Amino acid sequence: MGNDDSDRVGCLVHNDGDDVAVAVRDLEPGGVPVAWLDSGRRGEVVVTERVPLGHKVALVDMPEGHKVVEYLEQIGLTKCALKAGSHVHTHNLRSARWQRSA
Repeated sequence: MGNDDSDRVGCLVHNDGDDVAVAVRDLEPGGVPVAWLDSGRRGEVVVTERVPLGHKVALVDMPEGHKVVEYLEQIGLTKCALKAGSHVHTHNLRSARWQRSA
């Protein structure tokens, strides 16, 4: 076996319905295998930019102000529109941690 990452999972999704996946290794642009932890489902996301280990990748297109879901919970709001495959982090996501519940 070589160093070919083409079949190795690059992102994990906690739950069906989450908007983002977590990179489990540094990712380069291109097709990346994805696995869902709750169902065991497998798929692929086309990553559009470099994403460091531990950062998030958008699984769906999201408009500005979108309530981003991870763990089936709102984790933040997008600061700008995001395309599926985008790197999601503090530069384009405002945390929901300190927001008041309505």
